Amino acid sequence: MRFMMFIYPNAEAEEGRLPTADEVSGMMKFNQEMIDAGVMLTADGLQATSKGARVRFKNGKKQVTDGPFTETKEIIGGYWMIQVNSREEAIEWAKRVPVEDESVIIELRQVFEMEDFPPDVREAATIRS
Repeated sequence: MRFMMFIYPNAEAEEGRLPTADEVSGMMKFNQEMIDAGVMLTADGLQATSKGARVRFKNGKKQVTDGPFTETKEIIGGYWMIQVNSREEAIEWAKRVPVEDESVIIELRQVFEMEDFPPDVREAATIRS
């Protein structure tokens, strides 16, 4: 089963603070451990919301809002996509993320797999050429 692990950084990250060499080194070691264990599929850090935008759909119209966004507690700073055997295994990996700041949060979300859906939905999702 696949899980996304999202990291919600502290407010300093949104203000443009880049990680230190020690922090990057620790994260790269952690990433390599996941690669060596065969669980990491992909991972990326995300730039501040000031370089992003949000698209909302309201009353049939698309509304674009440029960043930055004010709710920093809801800002995703990066993610890992991992393939594990259980939710418990995903939690164990999340607990190993090398973070010491108590304000940082790691959130786990299981990814839908096609077999999670009933047959009619799987048929509707089939790509036809």
